Amino acid sequence: MSQPASPLPGRGPTGRRTAKGSLSATAAKRVERPAPLRQVVYEALAELIINRTLEPGQHLVEADLAEYLGVSRQPVREALQRLQSEGWVDLRPAQGAFVHLPTDEEADQLLSVRSVLETHSAKLAAANAKPADVRRLWDLQQAGVQALHAEDTEGLVAANAALHAFITELSGNAVLAELIGLVDRRVRWYYTPIARPRGRDAWNEHDELIHAISDGDAAAAEQIMAKHTERTRQAYHERPAASSGAEPRTPPKANPRTPDGVERR
Repeated sequence: MSQPASPLPGRGPTGRRTAKGSLSATAAKRVERPAPLRQVVYEALAELIINRTLEPGQHLVEADLAEYLGVSRQPVREALQRLQSEGWVDLRPAQGAFVHLPTDEEADQLLSVRSVLETHSAKLAAANAKPADVRRLWDLQQAGVQALHAEDTEGLVAANAALHAFITELSGNAVLAELIGLVDRRVRWYYTPIARPRGRDAWNEHDELIHAISDGDAAAAEQIMAKHTERTRQAYHERPAASSGAEPRTPPKANPRTPDGVERR
């Protein structure tokens, strides 16, 4: 036999106040949770590797990294394990963790895939770009030229990534954007040691590319991007040996760049 409905709002058949009733009596409120500490530490270490503060081949000491980031060793250990699974770090038995030292074959594989994806992206961008989009491309180009004149490696890498990312956005192809996003971090990693040596040529090539996109010339944009990415691949192989991580640096003991949200322990 079914229980009679409660005459009171927010109460069950027995007359007791229900959880749903309690919540419905107040304004909806969502709990905002900070990113888990292990995720923040992972992102911080990944960025230190990508910008080559931690260089290829460098020995990673958990205690030093924990002190630098202002955290305990546990989230650092978890982050290193994740970075190892993604190919950023090598864990060697009885030796510890080391920043992965990429081989020329690995670089070729990644930069070749990048060339295929971005060449198609440039072709589509030329077909889709509006005048406002072209103006944005010139703004991004100017940011890169300014970083070049200032000999700002970090600024060059960021400007290069922003320009290529916007061209990808202009392609209008979500699948293509997702695939390029998968290789973006590693491209930044490879590009950092050659950003300044390649700088003037790279930004001249960007200039030609933007003109082709502005003209709506898909064939020219495709050809220019193909040459641009191939020259970047060649420049990586011709980089000075000292830029490849032969003289790794040790992260400072102080933590002036502790990422926001990292809990001190």
